[in-house]
Amino acid sequence: MKEAIRLAEESIDLGGGPFGAVIVKDGEVLASTSNSVTIDNDPTAHAEVNCIRMACKALGTFDLSGCVIYSSCEPCPMCLGAIYWAHIDRIYYAGDRKDAAKVGFDDDFIYRELAKDMSERTTPIISMMPAEGVSPFDKWRLKTDRIDY
Repeated sequence: MKEAIRLAEESIDLGGGPFGAVIVKDGEVLASTSNSVTIDNDPTAHAEVNCIRMACKALGTFDLSGCVIYSSCEPCPMCLGAIYWAHIDRIYYAGDRKDAAKVGFDDDFIYRELAKDMSERTTPIISMMPAEGVSPFDKWRLKTDRIDY
């Protein structure tokens, strides 16, 4: 955790956001990095997502089962989703979403939005062509050599 916090503080000096993350498996650090949203002009370049990408590359897999992640802050909903998709076993964090909101990172807003009915969310979410939308899933279901994830 100390390394994740150190990376978060270093990131500020490098022009990134105040977030750091470290992924460990069997006591070995696989990846450690920070937020690079403003550096890369990429709104998905959060520390946890960057770290997941690095760890997956290091292991040559998209499945990080058996790993734990240390994050300098409670993961935002996007990062939490990425952590779940990566099958990371456990999440440790230091600061929380309320701490982040105090300095302008309102992850809690997104958490509150997700709890609302889609018709009540700030950004409109509109279904289009639902019948046609199942076609890719039908094709996936029939694919015999697919790699499930």
